[in-house]
Amino acid sequence: MCAMCAQFNIQAMERKHMSAFSIYQSVSGTTTPAVQAVSPPAKKPKKKENAMHSNKKTNQQKRGKAVKSSGKPSSSDKAQGEESCVTECREGFNNPALHTLLTDLAKVNNSRERANRLFQWLIHPVQAKSFFRDNWEKKPILIQRQNPDYFKGLFSTAEFDLILRNENVQYGVNLDVTSYTNGKRETHNPPGRALPYTVWDFYESGCSIRMLNPQAFSSAVWQVLSILQETFGSMVGANTYLTPPGTQGFAPHYDDIEAFVVQLEGKKHWRVYKPRSEDEVLPLVSSPNFSQAEIGQPIMDVVLEAGDLLYFPRGFIHQGDCLPDAHSLHITVSSYQRNSWGDLMLKLMPAAMEIAMEEDVEFRRGLPLDYLQYMGVQHSEKEDPRRDKFMAHVQGLTKKLAHFAPIDAAVDQKARDFLHDCLPPMLTAEEQASSVYGAPARWRDGEALDVAVQIKGQTQIRLVRAGAARLCSDGDNVLLCYTTENSRVYHKEQPKSFKIQAEHIDAVELLIHSYPKFITVASLPCDKAAAKASLAELLFEKGLIHTAKPLTAE
Repeated sequence: MCAMCAQFNIQAMERKHMSAFSIYQSVSGTTTPAVQAVSPPAKKPKKKENAMHSNKKTNQQKRGKAVKSSGKPSSSDKAQGEESCVTECREGFNNPALHTLLTDLAKVNNSRERANRLFQWLIHPVQAKSFFRDNWEKKPILIQRQNPDYFKGLFSTAEFDLILRNENVQYGVNLDVTSYTNGKRETHNPPGRALPYTVWDFYESGCSIRMLNPQAFSSAVWQVLSILQETFGSMVGANTYLTPPGTQGFAPHYDDIEAFVVQLEGKKHWRVYKPRSEDEVLPLVSSPNFSQAEIGQPIMDVVLEAGDLLYFPRGFIHQGDCLPDAHSLHITVSSYQRNSWGDLMLKLMPAAMEIAMEEDVEFRRGLPLDYLQYMGVQHSEKEDPRRDKFMAHVQGLTKKLAHFAPIDAAVDQKARDFLHDCLPPMLTAEEQASSVYGAPARWRDGEALDVAVQIKGQTQIRLVRAGAARLCSDGDNVLLCYTTENSRVYHKEQPKSFKIQAEHIDAVELLIHSYPKFITVASLPCDKAAAKASLAELLFEKGLIHTAKPLTAE
């Protein structure tokens, strides 16, 4: 029997007098293998000294004139009743610049509130409530701002050039070189490090440049994504796309994520198509490349300019190409990959079945002696009352299974996955000064000074972020899973957690539920003062808490 199964007694979980330890002691962290997304097209190394020299002018001529759009659906789209997919906002918005916004957000006491305000800025002037009601997982929305500086400071071609010069950017890992001509999508990655000499040669030859994880190199992107992940309760990632004038880098396809296309520089012509069938609505994996004949007519045909934003749900086919007179740089912010009810049920149902078999004799009774004689594919077309009885019995057991479902334990498994996926928090200057990163320990005059961190009973502490840590269990131990030691590169580090002693469980739970308030170390519900101090020091050393005021050494 798995550890999750042994844990769950619904009535016991409802008893208010139970300690946190007795609850978490019974919760399992058993995981099921993750389902992998469709692999991307095979990479093709190019010959001729790691460079591709296509005829850029010819490519532009083949593409012809790009469609210019006001952002409104065509008459044919309206005939299909799809005009509601486009929302235009054509005022000149003067919302705060990104650096001003982030400075203001640093003063917000609650990280969840920071996330909500940043998301509202992202989709301004559309209200978040209406967005999640009308568009999220339902239909695309276009926001046109006529403000080319709206996203200034998030990422730029100049910053990308500096990254190529100063960072170890690897083809196929951090960067892809792609093209899409005559209906054929190709990847042109040579081996090794991507350096400006070769990358800009590819670009001048008509290739698109995709950076796969800009948050690993750009502090601004890291900060924005690490804040937004608390809005979605799911990993928020990003890719940047730099496309030369008159070219297209990718074939039509759909993705398995919710996509926010943020236009940073230049212009890009986008066509978006509704899912081709019910089977492709909110898909679990990304699609292969489609030909133009496979996708029908677009429901959106628009041109994004700097400062604009386009959202489309997973499953909506899309393609973007550059106008002849302008390059394009955009960043796609993505979330909600493998975060469906079905993904939760994949973790829940195997455990529910093991619990049911342990606790209910009906699940342990033997199958009919002769069931192989009338069940199975080879008997599926036969009319046999024994088949009807068998089917009805299975349906009855399936209904009973819900009673045994360890829902909280399965949700904790999803939470552990999320914490592993997360970016580490990017601390403000004040948070750094009052955390382990600003501790007074230092080296001077040949010796280590101020090593002893003075956390006292009256010291006020809180988590660095609302979602930075979560109590879970592996069946035998209570664990604190956390994000502060994650890498900015997806899954570069193993999941981070450590065992919590029984005497510390209630105290950690108090810290989690007290956020965003500071509480004193003395108020932690531990039996002994030494236990309170040892927990506070452990959490401080892991970067999980910070103090109301910077610590000073005595």
